[in-house]
Amino acid sequence: MRPTLSWTPTEEASPGTTDLEPVADALDRGGVLVLSGAGISTESGIPDYRGEGGSLSRHTPMTYQDFTAEAQARRRYWARSHLGWRTFGSARPNAGHRAVAAFERHGMLSGVITQNVDGLHQAAGSEEVVELHGSLDRVVCLSCGTFSPRRELARRLEEANEGFAPVAATINPDGDADLTDEQVGDFRVVPCTVCGGILKPDVVFFGETVPPQRVERCRALVREADTLLVLGSSLTVMSGLRFVRQAAQAGQPVLIVNRDPTRGDRHALTRVALPLGTALTTVADRLGIPVDDGSTATGESGPH
Repeated sequence: MRPTLSWTPTEEASPGTTDLEPVADALDRGGVLVLSGAGISTESGIPDYRGEGGSLSRHTPMTYQDFTAEAQARRRYWARSHLGWRTFGSARPNAGHRAVAAFERHGMLSGVITQNVDGLHQAAGSEEVVELHGSLDRVVCLSCGTFSPRRELARRLEEANEGFAPVAATINPDGDADLTDEQVGDFRVVPCTVCGGILKPDVVFFGETVPPQRVERCRALVREADTLLVLGSSLTVMSGLRFVRQAAQAGQPVLIVNRDPTRGDRHALTRVALPLGTALTTVADRLGIPVDDGSTATGESGPH
């Protein structure tokens, strides 16, 4: 069974609002749990999956089933991901990430759950971040379970594929660069240095389940929050939607900032249809919260 990659509203979609007062009021009260998706990283140059120009219009993400079943699929994935990893490091936190970090510093947030694997929340200075779908920074062996840094694998892949330097059409939210089969060529995949097993990035592929203990940690964060604030997620896949449903069923306010309709709109008090950077910095300004200009970010994303 293929994972859910798209969602079509069953009823007429609301155009959303531009009123940011509910978001500002919730943050002013505190206890806000942020749930972020790919849309918060688009202003950093990483396209989202489903918005206007989203990567799903031209690119089908790797599924866990294909990755584990086919050596050719792994070759294609690692060639594309290796190239994407080289360029992922050029992405830097944008105003949206920096605003979230500023809200955290001022005690307005109870935590951040991100569906993204780019590390940009942490690079902006956020500390209480749960990476729901893992991180491209780490690699895991599917045989022995050994974890290792992605930069170590990048070095080994460079050595095994000297001169590999195709030009990618674009990079996708999962760090996968768009390459043709001809560009992938005979790219060499390297095995685990401990047992010789298959290496996989420590991210949750489409069709793969989020580790149960991570889900429970997120559920606990939802239970403890006063408000759930969704930023830049279409909520198409259940891994994020379930937390919106949980909050709504418990009577907790759900607020969404996303330019396009989402699968969670009917559970939300409001959906603000504004660009995230603009919306969050406007809210920060109303609350008197200074947002870094980007020169003081505490970390880096991508290869390091």
